[in-house]
Amino acid sequence: MRAVPVLATAVGLLLAGAALAATPPATKPDAAAIAQQGNGRGVAPCAACHNANGGGQPAAGFPRLAGLPAAYLHKQLDDFASGARSNATMQPVAAGLSEAERVALAAYYSRLPIPPAAAPAAPLDAQQKALGETLATRGRWSKGLPGCAQCHGPDGVGVGDHFPPLIGQSSVYISNQLHAWQKGTRHNDPLQLMQTVAGKLSESDIAAVSAWYAAQPAATPAGAQQP
Repeated sequence: MRAVPVLATAVGLLLAGAALAATPPATKPDAAAIAQQGNGRGVAPCAACHNANGGGQPAAGFPRLAGLPAAYLHKQLDDFASGARSNATMQPVAAGLSEAERVALAAYYSRLPIPPAAAPAAPLDAQQKALGETLATRGRWSKGLPGCAQCHGPDGVGVGDHFPPLIGQSSVYISNQLHAWQKGTRHNDPLQLMQTVAGKLSESDIAAVSAWYAAQPAATPAGAQQP
């Protein structure tokens, strides 16, 4: 008497399994295509601002993405999407990307080699070079200001996922970010460390340290390669 219900249950399980087997697996986002062509849902290609090679546009202040840590890039995209980091250009872009697309793009750019830096618009004069190097490497401890190297590593190569490389970025971008930290319009740093640091810098300090880092050669991290 119970054979029919049991048989019906077995058939139902078989049909459910067949339906699951027929469901195509989720497609992994094509980060290279999104970077060069957009995602087809209103998000413009990353290359429009950050260059086809991920090197950015120095004069316009668009940063290089190539060779930055994947976790750092992913966090910035998430922060733009949520509004934790404010930028009129990046917020709609990041919000238009799915979480999987943000993860894929972060990994894609982290693997790109760092393009050769463009020559600076004007060479550093001796006084500016000395000030920039001092702030970058030693800071100004009389004012409680640590050197940038304390968090961003020797020569600004970056440390871990929260302190990105400074070398290989343009002076315009570095200066813009220091001003944003200083004014409080950017505040997605760990423990507000950068807001504290930027608040102790003068305009001449920002100009000098930004120019000094922009003038340093950037080497491609080990393991980076064209995807």
